[in-house]
Amino acid sequence: MTSHLELLAILSSAVLIVWLFRRLQLPAILAYLVAGVLVGEHGLALAQEHVDYEHFAELGIVFLLFTLGLEFSLPKLMAMRHLVVTVGSLQVVISLLLFMLVAMFFGQSFAAAITIGGILALSSTAIVIRQLSESGGMKKKSGQLSVAVLLFQDVAVVPLLIVIPLLAQGGDSSFLLALLFALVKGVFVVSLLLLAGKWLLPRLFNLVAQVRTDELFVLTTLLVTLVASALTQWFGLSMALGAFLAGMMLGESQYKHQLEADIRPYRDILLGLFFVTVGMKLNINVVFSSPGIIISLLICFMVIKVLVVRLLAKRAGESSKDAWAAGIMLAQMGEFGFVLIALASQVEVLPPTTASILLGTGVLSMAITPYMISHARTWGLWLSQEESIDTQGLDQLPNSESLSEHVIICGFGRIGQTVSRFLKQESIDFVAIDIDPLRTTKAREAGENVLFGSSRQAELLHAAQLSKAKLVVIAFGDDKQSLDVIQKVRSLAPDVPILVRTRNDDQLDELHAAGANEVVPESLEGSLMLVSQVLSLTGVPFSRIVRRVQKERKNHYNHLHGFFQGEHTDMSPDAIDRIEFAHAIILSDDSYANGLTIGSLKLDERRVIVVALRRDDIETEEPNVDTVLQPQDTLIVRGKPRRVERAERFVQEGH
Repeated sequence: MTSHLELLAILSSAVLIVWLFRRLQLPAILAYLVAGVLVGEHGLALAQEHVDYEHFAELGIVFLLFTLGLEFSLPKLMAMRHLVVTVGSLQVVISLLLFMLVAMFFGQSFAAAITIGGILALSSTAIVIRQLSESGGMKKKSGQLSVAVLLFQDVAVVPLLIVIPLLAQGGDSSFLLALLFALVKGVFVVSLLLLAGKWLLPRLFNLVAQVRTDELFVLTTLLVTLVASALTQWFGLSMALGAFLAGMMLGESQYKHQLEADIRPYRDILLGLFFVTVGMKLNINVVFSSPGIIISLLICFMVIKVLVVRLLAKRAGESSKDAWAAGIMLAQMGEFGFVLIALASQVEVLPPTTASILLGTGVLSMAITPYMISHARTWGLWLSQEESIDTQGLDQLPNSESLSEHVIICGFGRIGQTVSRFLKQESIDFVAIDIDPLRTTKAREAGENVLFGSSRQAELLHAAQLSKAKLVVIAFGDDKQSLDVIQKVRSLAPDVPILVRTRNDDQLDELHAAGANEVVPESLEGSLMLVSQVLSLTGVPFSRIVRRVQKERKNHYNHLHGFFQGEHTDMSPDAIDRIEFAHAIILSDDSYANGLTIGSLKLDERRVIVVALRRDDIETEEPNVDTVLQPQDTLIVRGKPRRVERAERFVQEGH
């Protein structure tokens, strides 16, 4: 009974703290660590028998390494080999040696010093990649540099997982002998698993896929992962190594994405439990009694990592600002650092006090990482002291041209430039406004009418002679920025037509409400182009295709909104507020709506649109509002998920 209460305490604190941390935009890993501290023996002591959970928690690491293996791409590694070898490998080796020497200077044993070096040399793949993806930093040079270093760090985790248990055996000669023996065993087991992966696994998964049972596919994935882990453990190596190799073998298969989707729920839950057990080991008294040591260690190791990455990136030919930015992005301790701390504590390589100090330092470094990544490029530019591009005079048109009946293009990226080329072919004048100083300078040198600055600035819109413009095109595709620009343009020129480019139809109504005359969603326009080709190739006359496409555009893509949700549809809280779903409401014999007309239900007042009515296998699009509903009718409606749910309850129950 006690174990059930302990498990309840762990789960309750994890749910509450993860929710709180996500609301504060902090990583979930930190939340699990804090939950562990809270319920552990050094916190409220709600779960003292945490040894029992470590067996399950270790499976979290196994599945983490399996998904890491799935994502590990040898072609990607080869494509980035210049940065991976010259920056990634040297960063791990140099950082590890520096931290090891410092640890030995402060009296740590050789085994503990190597472990500390490995822990501090690694950065957080999960946090850095997520932040870069959300901010669009992946496309920038500093982002690519960070990814190259993280790629090698992920590979470096595997030998560290093998070496740390060997360090516990003690003695330099016995360590080298054990390492050599481990290397021989490693080569044998890796060869065995790679052969099995090449010849056996594809056949096995083909057989399983033919049965078309999701449960069997998940079970097979779990079985393969655990068998590979058990095999490496049997040979005296890390379970995680076997999981990584299993993932790597299946990473090139056609089932890669399905495998990843199947394993993710198990990985996330067990990995969360792992970080909770790590947090349980954090002695909060040690942290509070030695804040000076933790702060000093935090500053020193982050500064060293920034300098190492900066020097290596500069030597590899990268610009100074990108080198600094990449260093700042990679300064923190990573999730694998916690894995190594747990492993080293388990085999008694690290003293408990040292482990607690490292845990406390790692938690702090990860907490400040999102802030550091968001400012990395600004700080990199300041630290590099590179001369910024001279933007003097770029906020005025060259030669003070006087224009009228021209087009203003907000955002001169790829889309904006494409629009400008077609305008030039038709001899229509245009003025572009762009926030990128280099792009503006290059375009001005080529004789284009481009102004530097934000399209939200009234001065720039006046400089672009908005009062005389024929049309404003907002081409940068960011809905939040677009809304700001529409409002600013409308306040200065109430009558000028505004055309907005957006990536999908999430903010279509808001953009129209703000004052946009036309909104062009890329995803829906892509669908229309595809439909045009499909109809053309199936023999539909071209004139009818044009009429259908024009009708959709005129009706603001009415038939293209809303889709039937799938298993992998994003149902996160953010998405729920934006997307529209199509949904079928089947009327039973007892439904409230039987005998009532579609119009009398007033579903439009509930902001739900009736798309079609299906009766006796005949579907009628946009049915007449006077149509009386009958049992077994199917009403196909469209709207946001919560509104559709309420509308269905009303149709079925009348309230």
